[in-house]
Amino acid sequence: MIKISNLSKTYIMGKTNAVKALKGVDLTINQGEVWGVIGPSGCGKSTLLNILGGLDTQYDGEVTVKEKDIKRYNLNYYRRHIAGTIFQQFYLIPSLTVEENIVLPIMFGKQKTKAETEERLDFLLDKVNLTKRRKHKPRELSGGEAQRVAIARALIAKPAILLADEPTGNLDSKTGEVIVELLINLNKDENTTLIIVTHDARIGESLENKIELLDGEIQNV
Repeated sequence: MIKISNLSKTYIMGKTNAVKALKGVDLTINQGEVWGVIGPSGCGKSTLLNILGGLDTQYDGEVTVKEKDIKRYNLNYYRRHIAGTIFQQFYLIPSLTVEENIVLPIMFGKQKTKAETEERLDFLLDKVNLTKRRKHKPRELSGGEAQRVAIARALIAKPAILLADEPTGNLDSKTGEVIVELLINLNKDENTTLIIVTHDARIGESLENKIELLDGEIQNV
């Protein structure tokens, strides 16, 4: 499903300073698996997620998804239909309702009919327990509810991969536990490949598959 070979990423800071965010990372993840990527801030977690999400293509090494190099995909298609990303900051559009935010990624394509979109929307609203909040605006939601909107939005196009970048970072511990449980349950329902990036060791300990990054290198698999 996902094969990462000798992946390296260097950021050039100024004229002379080079920061190596990833250093020769190798990893294979199978379809339907749940993986955690743990480690302290600045260890390369978000860089790895940005590459897997098709948000950063300036790297060395090879990353293949579904037996195809990421760089060979149409990146707009890849980001909508192959890899859905859940961001720590939610990035909901304040002027749109819950349901409008969720369907936004597929509004400009012709892959689904209106009936198919409505069916998918109803299914996801039920799964994230937001059916009664579908007409609300983001300002009317709690942090946990806003994160659940972001999860449904990432899943609206039925992506093969779901990437969660610090999904509990802006939430209290109890709400965070609910969100992680929701992600894992949705992974089972949707048969997605789920990758959770977190600095929270407790989340990492609850996942069967995980890697720890330190200074851009895998410490254990």
